[in-house]
Amino acid sequence: MRLEPWRSVAVAAAVLMVGWPTIGKPRTKVPRNAGPRAYLGFDSNNFPGDAALPALRRTFSFAGYWLNRPPGGASVPWTGKRALLLRAGFGFLLLFNGRLEHGLQNPKRAAQLGSSDAAEAVRAASREGFHQGTIIFLDQEEGGEMEPDQMAYLLAWIDGVEAAHFLAGIYCSGMPVSAGKGGTAITANDIRRRVGNRAISFFVYNDACPPSPGCAISNRPPAPLQSGVPFASVWQFAQSPRRRQFTLACSATYNSNGNCYAPGLGEPSALIDLDSAASPDPSGGRR
Repeated sequence: MRLEPWRSVAVAAAVLMVGWPTIGKPRTKVPRNAGPRAYLGFDSNNFPGDAALPALRRTFSFAGYWLNRPPGGASVPWTGKRALLLRAGFGFLLLFNGRLEHGLQNPKRAAQLGSSDAAEAVRAASREGFHQGTIIFLDQEEGGEMEPDQMAYLLAWIDGVEAAHFLAGIYCSGMPVSAGKGGTAITANDIRRRVGNRAISFFVYNDACPPSPGCAISNRPPAPLQSGVPFASVWQFAQSPRRRQFTLACSATYNSNGNCYAPGLGEPSALIDLDSAASPDPSGGRR
C-alpha cells in the first residue's frame, strides 16, 4: 500500500508480472513464548476474486477492504464485496486512501480536504453496509515526521470520521527514519504525540527482517506489538513486491520474483501484503 516515490514504479511493474504462488511451502514455526494471540490477515489493492475466497479463508482471518481507489488504482475493486466476505467468514480491515503532501498546499486547505475526505469515507463505509462504530484506517503513505499541512489534514479527517460516529485509525510507517542531526523518527510515534486526546487505532508497516519474519504464513503470526510500535493494533509485516534493502535476511520466504502470494490457490494470484492483528476483525466490521 505504500506509495513512496521510488517505489511507485516498482509497484506498477510488479502488478504486470505473473508469478506462481509457492504451493506447499512449510509453515513457519513460532515459539510458544511469542506473545499474545494474533490473527493473520492480508491486504491487496486488487480484489482476489469471488472464487478465491474459500481458499483464502483457510489461511486468513481478515482482509483489507478499500473504500476508495487504492494507491495507484483506477477503480475501487472491493466495492460491493462485503456480503461475500462476510459469508466466507472474514473479518474486515477498512482502508481509505488519503492524500499525499504535494496535494495539500497549506494547513487551511489541507484541513478542508481532510473534512471532505472524512465525509466521503463515511459515505462509502455506510454504502458498503458498515455501521457506526466501525474503524476506518486512513492510508498515510509518507513517512517521517509530519509537516504542518499533513497534520492539519489528518486531524480534520479524524475529527470528521468521529463526528459521524465511526472510529478513526491510521495506516502509517512504524520504521525509524533519519530526522536530521543524527536523530531518528517513527511516523506512528510522531502522529500519536500530536493527536492530543483523540483515541485512534494504529495500523503500522515494518517489513524489515527482523522484526518481520518476511512472507511467512503461520497460524501463529507475530503480534502487532512485536512490530516495534507497542501500541499498534495491526502490523503489516510483509509487502509485495519486497523491499530488498529491508528484506535481505528473509528473502527466501518470498517468491523468487520478489512477491508475496497467498498459498493454496493453485494458479497465479494477486499480490498480497501480510498483516497481523490483535483481533480477527480489526475494524469491527462484521456487525
